[in-house]
Amino acid sequence: MDINRMSGDDLGDASTIDCSRSDPALENPKIRTWTRMRRCHLKPGTAMRFGTSSGYREGSVRTMTGQESVTRPMTAVRGAGYTSATRAVFDPLNQASAAPLVQMKMEEKPEEKIKKVERRITELIDESCLAASRQQFRQALDKAKEASAKERNLIRLQEQAGLSDTHNLDLTFSVLFNLASQYAANEMYSEAINTYLVITKNRMFHNANKLKVNIGNIYVKLGQYPKAIKMYRMALDQVPNTHKDLRIKIMHNIGILFVKMGQFSDACSSFEYIMQEKPDFKAGLHAIVCYYAMDDKDRMKQGFQMLLEVILDIDDDEDKYIPTSEDPMSNLVLEAIRTDSLHALEKQIKREAERSILTAAKLIAPVIEDNFTAGYNWCVEAINNSVYAPLAGDLEINKAVTFLKQKEISQAMDTLKTFQRKESKVASTAASNMAFVHFLQGDVEQAEKCGELAREVDGYNAAAYVNLGNCSLAKGDQQKAKQFYSLALDNDASCIEALYNLGLVNKQLGLFEEALDCYLKLHAIVSHHPQVLYQLAHLHELVGDVDQSIEWFLQLLGIIPTDSGILHKMGEIFDSENDKQQAYHYHFESFRYFPSNLTVLDWLGAYYVSLQVAEKAVAFYEKAALMQPTEPKWKLLIGSCHRRSGNYQLALRTYKDILAEFPENIECLKFLVRMCSDMGLPEAATYATQLKRAEKAKELRERIGSSQSGSGSRRSSGRSSQGLPSPVSDSTPPTRGRQARLSALESGTAGDNFGRSQFRDVDASYADPLGPQERPRTAARSRSQMEDEFGDEDLAEFLLPE
Repeated sequence: MDINRMSGDDLGDASTIDCSRSDPALENPKIRTWTRMRRCHLKPGTAMRFGTSSGYREGSVRTMTGQESVTRPMTAVRGAGYTSATRAVFDPLNQASAAPLVQMKMEEKPEEKIKKVERRITELIDESCLAASRQQFRQALDKAKEASAKERNLIRLQEQAGLSDTHNLDLTFSVLFNLASQYAANEMYSEAINTYLVITKNRMFHNANKLKVNIGNIYVKLGQYPKAIKMYRMALDQVPNTHKDLRIKIMHNIGILFVKMGQFSDACSSFEYIMQEKPDFKAGLHAIVCYYAMDDKDRMKQGFQMLLEVILDIDDDEDKYIPTSEDPMSNLVLEAIRTDSLHALEKQIKREAERSILTAAKLIAPVIEDNFTAGYNWCVEAINNSVYAPLAGDLEINKAVTFLKQKEISQAMDTLKTFQRKESKVASTAASNMAFVHFLQGDVEQAEKCGELAREVDGYNAAAYVNLGNCSLAKGDQQKAKQFYSLALDNDASCIEALYNLGLVNKQLGLFEEALDCYLKLHAIVSHHPQVLYQLAHLHELVGDVDQSIEWFLQLLGIIPTDSGILHKMGEIFDSENDKQQAYHYHFESFRYFPSNLTVLDWLGAYYVSLQVAEKAVAFYEKAALMQPTEPKWKLLIGSCHRRSGNYQLALRTYKDILAEFPENIECLKFLVRMCSDMGLPEAATYATQLKRAEKAKELRERIGSSQSGSGSRRSSGRSSQGLPSPVSDSTPPTRGRQARLSALESGTAGDNFGRSQFRDVDASYADPLGPQERPRTAARSRSQMEDEFGDEDLAEFLLPE
């Protein structure tokens, strides 16, 4: 055995050999050499390591110094760098430093955990409120639900830690209130009401009964007004008298609900309470409306006087904002104050007050006295005696407008003339109204004078420039009218009348692009206005943009889908694009809403004829014949439809009826001669004689007419004594119909020899007003084909639809 490969197992108890003793085994030179090498590595004070073989024995060994030491296992190979001395911990990932943190977490107190959860709940409530302010109601509700769940977990955590007494009630109130608000914002009204009831029923929450106002608001949205009034009154009982503003708001809501329920007496009680506690313009107006509904004239007057007594604590002196010093800083300060939010709020309150007073006056003026004028005079006098005297002029203007609505033009003009000597904006408004009235009456000169007067009084009155532009346009001066409309827009960019009229002027001048700009701006101001949409569609059609024109027309049909004119226009556009299916759809829709349009009836009849279903076209031609009974065109078309559908007897009867009504109608006579000849009827000779006489009478009238006019024109008008077009010219050569007629005569179906000779001299050839029967089913007849079939331009335009 190689000594270099010996292990502790091979040596057995040799590892415990004491150096002071001798052993026979040491006599072997190789063993002695190995033992000496092992001894060189022994250190004083360290114990030898036991082997791992079965020869291991517990016990102590004696070191080189003679001291005992605890034995330990021993291997043949020395450890790689490991010693028994104190050494650094092997920690390449530096995880030992995290151990204290883990220990700190394990030792975290329950109070700290509770505070962290409370902070997180507060953050969720804030996030929910911010999302609701951004109109993200779904996200706000999710945050509110998450906060509610965490709040329940917080309660359980406090119970486990025995800290239930330290629970924050304000936090619970905030969580529930926010959750109920988000339910209401998401229109989940049942959940919102249940959450509010949870809050109001908990006596631990102070002043929670005020939230019954919110429950009442939800019942209002649901239309349950009695329940809403009950909640409002329960909330009103919990509000102390010191909170006057809140009590007034609740009473106002109760009054509005009584109005909606038709209980005007109870509503008056609520509004009168408000006017006694804290007078308000809105409450005063609502009280007057209730008095008006109850038809109580005396209380209407008292309510109007109470409304005029409401004090408006606003300094409406606009002159104080005009810069008076040369200091630029003070001027900037004045400019900032004039445009700040507080001044805007003051203007809004002032407008609300003026609107309430004028609305109340216009409401009660016609009923408080025996007549309209006396009632308005009483209101004007009451306003003049109050602090709101400047509003009397506006009321006079409203009086004149009311006269105009009642078509009492003279009284309206008399009322407006009272402002002529005044120099104020009201006088300018009165002059503008007078100019408009004169313009409607057709007195353009007087309208222009009143317009000039309005412009002189107020140079920034856009209505005055609009009236002047209308007068110029009525005189035919389009350029001057365009200038006036532009000046009106310079003074008031939102003047829709000036913008619309400017677009019309540009359209008349052929400036389609500028007109489009005007109407696009107007569409941005007043979107989905039918007149504006029509102008946009028509202008795009004029510039050649058919697709965009169709788009605007479709938007217009979305607003007024029953307008037959727009439907007819759409049909014409698709017909010009050779889209017959769409053209038929819109023509038929136009006929459905307005079945008296002759053009639509003519087109629909021609459409069915082109499809070789002439029997369906008869109904449309019959409607046209009912509307124009003196026009033989429609009856001739009806006869042609019957003939094309194979009903020759009905066609012949139709032509005979036409001849009985129009005896000198050449077209009808030619149709009768042809049909009688084809059918072999003896009446053909009689009709041929009448046809020849009618043609001679027509020639005679044409000669007399040409001699009286003195013109050398030989063009035939092609009209009969009734002023109707002729289906063929007199020089039409004989056709296939003549051979049929000759064969019929030879067979003895005509009359005597005199009739036969007369029949041979008559040219009874004709052309079907519906065209030849052999046509492709999907091809539409062109105008040139129709003219060739008739051989006469005037006839084609008259008889055949396009």
